[in-house]
Amino acid sequence: MVNSNTIILAGVVVIILGILLIFLGTALQITSKSGGTGEVQAGGVVMIGPIPIIFGTNKNITTISIVLAIILMVLAYLLFYRWGFR
Repeated sequence: MVNSNTIILAGVVVIILGILLIFLGTALQITSKSGGTGEVQAGGVVMIGPIPIIFGTNKNITTISIVLAIILMVLAYLLFYRWGFR
């Protein structure tokens, strides 16, 4: 079994890395020399319990979101029911 302090430390490290990636992406976007005429595509998955709500701006992004939702549901099943986190 994994020590709870290890799990907490891993969570804090992932959060800090995420914040650093957001700052890095923002800085790179500000300093880029692009003309500013790009196409924006967005999509996402909202998990309410075991039920995913999937949205996207086009078919490709929605398909990717569906695949990510399936991966999230399988991961949640494995974590909660197969590996003893009950």
